[in-house]
Amino acid sequence: MKEVVALTYRMTQDWDSAYDLAQETFISAWENLRTFRDEARFKSWLYRIASNKTLNYLKQRSRRPVTSISAFDKNALVANSGSHNPEWQFHEKEMQKNVMDFMADLPDQQRLIFDLRFYKELSFNEIAKITGKALGTVKTHYREAIIKLRAFAQWKGWK
Repeated sequence: MKEVVALTYRMTQDWDSAYDLAQETFISAWENLRTFRDEARFKSWLYRIASNKTLNYLKQRSRRPVTSISAFDKNALVANSGSHNPEWQFHEKEMQKNVMDFMADLPDQQRLIFDLRFYKELSFNEIAKITGKALGTVKTHYREAIIKLRAFAQWKGWK
């Protein structure tokens, strides 16, 4: 559940919408369980449902600015350091906010592909199956997102 909510939140940047979309995802998965084929991993199938629902939702509304940092993203950007150093925790939260700000400006498809690769660490083949896009298209969207991330990082003065 947490992973689906995290995906929908990073796409919508709105907690209420994220929870609603996650709930819709699980309802849809339950209703269509008979269509699940064992060729795909169940998690990939679930991500595809969540991705499609979220992309459809985003088409129906304009994006909102980032209002909070996802509790589910706690370990997503930086490997768990085990440190309780306040300076490190501040730096980590700042990085999370910066990446969320960056993602908010990506086109929906690039944001989805970036999220699945960066946060979920899925292979390009898995992402292609989830999104229904050609492998080359997935790689192109990811490459374009990385180019934008580098420009964003340079603009922010990251090292």
